[in-house]
Amino acid sequence: MSGKSSDRKTRTTVFVALGANLVIVVAKVVGGVFAGSPALLSEAAHSVADSFNEVFLLAALRRSRKPADSKHPFGYGKERFFWSLLAAVGIFVMGGCFSFFQGYEALISGSQESHSGYTVGLVVLGVALLAEGTSLIRAVHQARKDPGSRGLRDPALRTVLAEDGTAVIGVLLAMTGMALHMVTGEVVWEAAASFAIGLLLVLVAFWLGKDTRDQLIGEAADPGLRREILAILDAQPEIDNVESLLTMKLGLESTLVAARIDLAPGLESEEVELVSERIKTSVVEALPNADPVFLDITEAPPSDTATGSTPQAALTVDE
Repeated sequence: MSGKSSDRKTRTTVFVALGANLVIVVAKVVGGVFAGSPALLSEAAHSVADSFNEVFLLAALRRSRKPADSKHPFGYGKERFFWSLLAAVGIFVMGGCFSFFQGYEALISGSQESHSGYTVGLVVLGVALLAEGTSLIRAVHQARKDPGSRGLRDPALRTVLAEDGTAVIGVLLAMTGMALHMVTGEVVWEAAASFAIGLLLVLVAFWLGKDTRDQLIGEAADPGLRREILAILDAQPEIDNVESLLTMKLGLESTLVAARIDLAPGLESEEVELVSERIKTSVVEALPNADPVFLDITEAPPSDTATGSTPQAALTVDE
């Protein structure tokens, strides 16, 4: 599947999640205020955070496709990771912290709810569960349809999956807390549900943030791609030895490759550039995501004694 086609599918998935969250936010806020339910208000904060995060993810999808320019010669692929990191921070600050606050408020206030309040709250949560579940099914379907070249490596899709998954779990926790509060009359159950929702959001935010941070600061290519690059270089008859291979992800479809190589003896000086260009082309044609490629030739061809030229200590060929 092409990158642009996958992005369109991811954008649709994000829009589905955003639409579901906007509807759910209104329902949870109205229901939470009417019922006086801390667990329901915690879930409303969770949905508000998710809505903002979807906006961040839409920005990531759009900005990461900008072409390279003089200021950003390697392109804008890492924009995807930056906006996904903001989404993770949003989950922590807006969702997790507010849920902890609601749980604390419930404990110190000892609030009670009417029977009608319980009914409204549970109905709202039931609707939210249906909407969040629909959005989660859409995200899981896309991830399963695109497991190879991109799949869960896409931080936007991974964030939507994490948000929808935690939303479904959070709704179930809120429903359990509210039901136990209704049966026992003890608000501690709803407070516990709020704390559990907050802890869940913080853990998910930490996991998303850590993964995105690794990509943002310069994560190496996947081991499988690195092995394929090495195999292509080792198969070149002009390469005597690959001294080192460094890689860094520039985006979902671009990986910088820097290889230090020794050329086989016997090459004339004028052949070096042509050989290097052919090697680079071989790598990119076999692995389109391995681009750009930089070759550092550490052993120069022998000198031309007839003209008195001296060997070149090293030659770097950039493409």
